[in-house]
Amino acid sequence: MTLATSNPLLQPWATPYGLPPFADARAEHFEPAFDEALKAHRAEVDAIGALAEPPTFENTVAAFDRSGRLLDRIGGMFHNLTSSETSPALQAVQTRMAPLLAAHDSWVSMHKPLFARLAALHAERGALGLTAEQRRLLERFHADFVRAGARFGPAEQTRYAQIMQRLAELTTRFGQNVLADETAYRLVLRGDADAAGLPAFVRAAAKQAAVERGIDDAMVITLSRSHIVPFLTFSERRDLREQAYKAWTTRGEHAGETDNRPIAAEILALRNEQARLHGHASFADHALTDTMAGKQSAVTELLSQVWAPAKARLAEEREALAALALSRGEAAQLEAWDWRYYAEKVRQVRYDLDEAQVKPYFPLARMVEAVFDCAQRLFGLSFTHQPQVQAYHPDVKVYEVRDAGHALVGVFLHDNFARATKRSGAWMSSFRSQSRNTGANGEAVLPVIVNNNNFAKGAPGEPTLLSFDDANTLFHEFGHGLHGLLSNVTYERLSGTNVLRDFVELPSQIFEHWLAEPEVLKRHARHHLSDAPIPDALIEKLQAAQRFNQGYETVRYTASALVDMAAHAQTTPPADIVAFEREELARIGMPDGVGINHRLTHFQHLFSGSSYAAGYYVYLWAEVLDADGYDAFVEAGDPFDPAVAQRLRQFIYSSGNSLEPSEAYRAFRGRGPTVVPMLKQRGLVEDAA
Repeated sequence: MTLATSNPLLQPWATPYGLPPFADARAEHFEPAFDEALKAHRAEVDAIGALAEPPTFENTVAAFDRSGRLLDRIGGMFHNLTSSETSPALQAVQTRMAPLLAAHDSWVSMHKPLFARLAALHAERGALGLTAEQRRLLERFHADFVRAGARFGPAEQTRYAQIMQRLAELTTRFGQNVLADETAYRLVLRGDADAAGLPAFVRAAAKQAAVERGIDDAMVITLSRSHIVPFLTFSERRDLREQAYKAWTTRGEHAGETDNRPIAAEILALRNEQARLHGHASFADHALTDTMAGKQSAVTELLSQVWAPAKARLAEEREALAALALSRGEAAQLEAWDWRYYAEKVRQVRYDLDEAQVKPYFPLARMVEAVFDCAQRLFGLSFTHQPQVQAYHPDVKVYEVRDAGHALVGVFLHDNFARATKRSGAWMSSFRSQSRNTGANGEAVLPVIVNNNNFAKGAPGEPTLLSFDDANTLFHEFGHGLHGLLSNVTYERLSGTNVLRDFVELPSQIFEHWLAEPEVLKRHARHHLSDAPIPDALIEKLQAAQRFNQGYETVRYTASALVDMAAHAQTTPPADIVAFEREELARIGMPDGVGINHRLTHFQHLFSGSSYAAGYYVYLWAEVLDADGYDAFVEAGDPFDPAVAQRLRQFIYSSGNSLEPSEAYRAFRGRGPTVVPMLKQRGLVEDAA
């Protein structure tokens, strides 16, 4: 029996839709499979570089885009499992493979014969008669290689490869440490005294968490956002709120094996060295050269437009919260673990809106129907559950996706529940990307897309009820999913979400707008017991309260974005990241008792990979685009206007990276974006009316 016949990862994946062989694969299969896939990719790259024929687009650029498909297939399965359904065995493989995979990436990007062919074509690109998409592919590959050190001398290339390998080790450890801290923590509540103030839906989720952890006769609050935020919002036990909040915000900041402080500091130092090899003073300067923003000043200008008005709004919100606390005979000095609790009380008084009153209308199953229905009405897509198809966990549902003509578009996996084997947060990923560059047979590659959320699972037989914020997260990630599913390009490098990082959040954030549309709510927000549609009065309250607490939310986000940019803008990176964070927050005038979205010790956007390093600002950048972009539907007078939806699909969801992002946005909107709709959306400026 050979490796190819004994290892299910190396055999043809004779599974429905070509999904990974989840049932057959084990952790020990991955390293030998990676070894074979790396050898195969090296052989493909060597063959392209050794061609005797002069370089052409087809024999060099298109051929390189086709290379590495076995590696992509195995890597797609592996990286999704280590995020969504990991184990000690998989984590051990992840630790060993991270530097090897990084070394391979460096080897490819520094392959002199291949880069010489790409560079020759790039120099003559205007005279090659390329299509717009072909030229874009050539330009993106050339930029990829240059940014990975292809032009460096031998000594610089050796050092650069060492940096990238070490960064791969460190970012892997950082993410594993955060997961370890999250998994280890549990706040056990016993009896009504511990659970004082918690609504039935919070108690039910906490009881289910206790059952899953084998704790009898108790409720458990974990560090999953869908547990911790409701607890901080409703618990009357200030001492327990403080305990839970401090555990949540000190992930990665404990001495011992899971201490992320030295890891993050070393990552920052290595990134700075990486940038200096490219001739930049800081990593922020280097990273931003390949973004829509382009430079630090553009990011600073955007963040400064919201920072001052957000702090002013926060001060008003604080006064209201303190007044309510005083009226109840409680402390007027609000701490970070108090804000959500008193904000909910103020919201109840000001808008007669109680989250416990809202949640029964947002069962998860109904909200999933809502995102599917919006995708059908906008883009003609249908999602059909395939219960007979097994995924990597029983909770994961597999859907067949077809277009209006009933042609198969792709496969969608929905993984919605928190568990100890899954990292926190919410994200979209792919097991397979869309493309048509498959060589002689020309058969299109259909995407396999997964959405991950971390909702607190309801007890057996009971529905999972979402907050409005949870539902918004569901819509957000589904927008990313549509970006992958609707991709309609030829080349894999340009497919789906492979876009500039300050454009990647536009498809997700614009899709959030449909959740708040009254006709969507009336159709899908239905009481889980009576099936009655959400009352108009409750919709009006939700809309009236949309801008409530936005000073708090905007300050927390913007502070995180400013700290990210500051940390990566240092020419001498900080050795003590906790002290740096504290000093930077003081420098920008961070208000007391608020907290930030992510502290550096658990800021996975920055340190579990590099995609959002010096890039957390992208959510606000994309919000400028999404607020302005959704106004196209408002101006059309119909949230499902067919003409606007067609432009949205063609230029935003389907074009991938085949168009320069500013060009894509202008093609959709008919002009460039303006910032005013975003400021109005956050309630930071008044409507003209």
